[in-house]
Amino acid sequence: MESTKKNSVFIATSIDGYIADKNGGIDWLHSIPNPNNDDMGYVEFASNIDAIIMGRTTFEKVCSFDVDWPYDKPVFVLSNTLVEIPESHREKAFLIKGTLSEIIAQINGKGYNRLYIDGGTTIGNFLKADLIDEMTITIIPIVLGGGSPLFSEVPNELKFELVKTKTYLNEITQSHYKRKR
Repeated sequence: MESTKKNSVFIATSIDGYIADKNGGIDWLHSIPNPNNDDMGYVEFASNIDAIIMGRTTFEKVCSFDVDWPYDKPVFVLSNTLVEIPESHREKAFLIKGTLSEIIAQINGKGYNRLYIDGGTTIGNFLKADLIDEMTITIIPIVLGGGSPLFSEVPNELKFELVKTKTYLNEITQSHYKRKR
């Protein structure tokens, strides 16, 4: 297992920077026809991570989908209100608490070093603590006009450098950024 520690984001937004619409919906993510089910780099991204950290809201959203559990890596769920993981997901997802530094240390201590950070609030908190090393942001060509923003205020400017940009389905733009330190 690669020992490099890295916290990565892989997420889609609207042109105006929202990750969910005003009702918390994400159906707009599929507004561009994708007849060949192009994964837009997700499978390659997922093959390079060891575990996933997500917030309770994202965890509950994923659990609400009418599909099999989509992850083959351990999922660590951050929550101040969730008391336990539902029985149906106990071997797949794990509740974790503490400061972000403590949480990362706990997860790294289990041998998981390349972490996928998912969920708006969770990503925002990791950015505020300057704990994101790279971001892959896919922009869906739609303006939602409100909803859950990807970015929130951060205490200090965070500089990233563009690694590459790719276009999918002639309409969707995906940019990969690395943190400049």
